Amino acid sequence: MGLTGLQIQKLLPKTNCKECGSNTCLAFAMKLAARKAEITQCPYASEEAKQILGAAYEPPVRLVQLGVGPSLEIGGETVLYRHEKTFVHQTALAVNIDDTETPERIDQVLERINNYVLERVGEELRIDMAAITHKGNDTGAFVKLARKVWETVKRPLVLRSSEPGALVAAAEAVKGSRSVIASATPETVEVLLAAARDNGHVLAITAPDLNQLVLLASSLKEKEYNDLLLQYQTHSLAEQFQVNSIARRAALKDNYKPLGYPSLTFLDSDDLLDNTVRAVTETCKYGGICVLPTFDAAQLVTLMTLRLNIYTDPQKPIQVEPKLYPIGEPRADSPVFVTTNFSLTYFIVSGEIENSGISAWLLVPECEGMSVLTAWAAGKFSGVTIGKFAKEIGLDGQVTTRQLVIPGYVAQISGELEENLPGWKVLVGPQDAADLESFIKMRLN
Repeated sequence: MGLTGLQIQKLLPKTNCKECGSNTCLAFAMKLAARKAEITQCPYASEEAKQILGAAYEPPVRLVQLGVGPSLEIGGETVLYRHEKTFVHQTALAVNIDDTETPERIDQVLERINNYVLERVGEELRIDMAAITHKGNDTGAFVKLARKVWETVKRPLVLRSSEPGALVAAAEAVKGSRSVIASATPETVEVLLAAARDNGHVLAITAPDLNQLVLLASSLKEKEYNDLLLQYQTHSLAEQFQVNSIARRAALKDNYKPLGYPSLTFLDSDDLLDNTVRAVTETCKYGGICVLPTFDAAQLVTLMTLRLNIYTDPQKPIQVEPKLYPIGEPRADSPVFVTTNFSLTYFIVSGEIENSGISAWLLVPECEGMSVLTAWAAGKFSGVTIGKFAKEIGLDGQVTTRQLVIPGYVAQISGELEENLPGWKVLVGPQDAADLESFIKMRLN
């Protein structure tokens, strides 16, 4: 058995300096005990503490930070399956740009990367990274493009070339961006390791097979270099699925350090469907960074929606703030609808009200992120709870209308709600949000 948080705290300096990112040494010790932090994060740790709390107390999959400012984090996972607890650091999506593309095409892609925003259940999803692939013969053009992309998108880059000299020059050109150098082989690792260290980048490594990749990762770990990504050489979808699963299981279940790093995958097929399937596999099966060959908005919607679902905490539903929401530009006498604070329910209902062409109010009480029927069954969405919430926010003083529309699935609470909101009339709306538009036209217009 490992040490407890209190036992680990005794090995720490107990200064509560907060330089490790935790508020107290005890909080940091608890993270170490759960293998969610590393002793190297403590700038004042003694040699004894480092020796005792070294490799054995590192996270099974190393957390790698990319970019500057609000950094992009990948890795750092502690469970094999999402339902065990949750996945935390989602697969980063990058869009590739070849240095052989025309300036007009490059500018177009950069503009799309900068402007792309997908709104989903209240969250704004964006492209995480840009990748630059060296395909031409001009190292200067590759370096110039790397600098331009960094200055334009201000997001971490993936620098990809088979020529070590080109990667070294590009790494220097974007020094301080905390980007990825891809990818060092057993033959080029020494020169690229120096470039990564000197310029503050993360080094991706690759090898023809898993055994050679393990040896390469082990040699770098012996040199105390841990800012690594693993690029697996797989040649089929089945092999990709298998290798990703083997590596993650070895890291988490066997604490096998050489495979305890996030992965980097390039999708190079000309077939959009094939690339999408492979990207889906990366997202579902532990991918660290997935580089898409081109910008395709339809593909990004698919992948980002899937990723959001997978990396949502299954023990904590996505929810919106309980309050009275305006839909459109409602007046004091505009109708009032009621739903729960489960994000998906809120956005569906508010969207259908907006589509009907009217302005209205949407009353959203605290339901712990449950859907309508689930919240009703749990006693969180009843005449008593809705009435109490309406009084707490002063609904009577915010609107002059005295009609409240409740979901049809909970028609049975109408009488109870009228008792708890004297002077209000409760209308039973449709069961499905899709029928709200016709209900509004028939009953409220």
